[in-house]
Amino acid sequence: MSRAFLFVLDSFGIGGAPDAAAFGDAGATTLGHIAEACAQGRGDKDGLRSGPLALPKMASLGLFHAANLASDFEIPSDITDPVGLWGAAEEVSNGKDTPSGHWEIAGVPVTFNWGYFPQVIPTFPDSLIAEAVRRANLPGILGNKHASGTDIIEEYGEEHIRSGKPIFYTSTDSVIQIAAHEQHFGLDRLYKLCEIMRELVDPLNIGRVIARPFVGETKETFERTGNRRDYSVPPPEPTLLDRLTDAGRTVIAIGKIGDIYAHKGVSQVRKANGNMALFDETLIAMDDAQDGDLVFTNFVDFDMLYGHRRDVPGYAAALEAFDRRLPEALAKLRAGDLLILTADHGCDPTFKGTDHTRERVPVLCFGPDLPHGSLGVRPTFADIGETIAAHLDIAPGPHGKSFLRGTASHA
Repeated sequence: MSRAFLFVLDSFGIGGAPDAAAFGDAGATTLGHIAEACAQGRGDKDGLRSGPLALPKMASLGLFHAANLASDFEIPSDITDPVGLWGAAEEVSNGKDTPSGHWEIAGVPVTFNWGYFPQVIPTFPDSLIAEAVRRANLPGILGNKHASGTDIIEEYGEEHIRSGKPIFYTSTDSVIQIAAHEQHFGLDRLYKLCEIMRELVDPLNIGRVIARPFVGETKETFERTGNRRDYSVPPPEPTLLDRLTDAGRTVIAIGKIGDIYAHKGVSQVRKANGNMALFDETLIAMDDAQDGDLVFTNFVDFDMLYGHRRDVPGYAAALEAFDRRLPEALAKLRAGDLLILTADHGCDPTFKGTDHTRERVPVLCFGPDLPHGSLGVRPTFADIGETIAAHLDIAPGPHGKSFLRGTASHA
């Protein structure tokens, strides 16, 4: 047997989605526009980074080849012969959100429509909020609108501390987010409130309820903590994770992976706050993984800290920091191992608004025994999960198709 490692760079799209216009995202390309901005000096920030985007390790694995295959936005590259298998994948799920992208990666496209809240104030139904206030014994709520998570905490955080009212908000995703102070409101109380909301919004087909704890005493000092928790609906059918654990394999979920799959098919959950801490935990998990196991990590900062905030220098610096550490993970690969880098959607930091963007995603594969070359544009993210299934010698699922025949064909 061999092991598999799946790294999702949250929101790292490469443009070119054929249905982007239907989502209002025609022309979006997260990687392409970051590279362009950096080449023009718009990615410079004193004390953080400067100059053209430098991703030598991912480039050597075929990142820019994949991006140029995915869209007509050309990104120059000095690499002529990438060392891995490289390509792109497009999403068939109806949404461009975290659960849709991750579930499809794990072999289960989302063919139904999520529920969403309208862009009006107040955004949540009166009956929903009244029942939440009653069941959680709240003095009321604040917010009740579409908003950026950091902006709404700055706007209402001080009033929240004075009044004890939690802050409710949403976005164009299928989500309710609830922000509350870890000490003044209480972390366990926030989690309990989110559990109540998860039950209340199930009939509305809302994908996630997210606890957004923060600390600080004034709007100048408020800071969200690493104790975020996502309460997701479970996938509608068994994912790659379920199939692996049913076969007796261990699935080690790093970061928010466990929450995304409602902890179904997850053997171990390992949390960390920030991309570099997540990378540290991933390296430990790579050492712990045995034959037939999967280590699955979501690197959330790209999306949460930089994509949604439309922060080009921050996103570029985070990519460069990840790229510098990638050789540490590649050095841990043994004969027969497979590592795949991909993304779940886009979040172009140069694009209008603050929301995700519909894009193709990179699929970069490397292992000591893998062939090199292009795997083309895959018609669904599910091909990623089915490739891991084939590699780890479990039966194929009903969606997607492996671009490898299995461990024996390349060991």
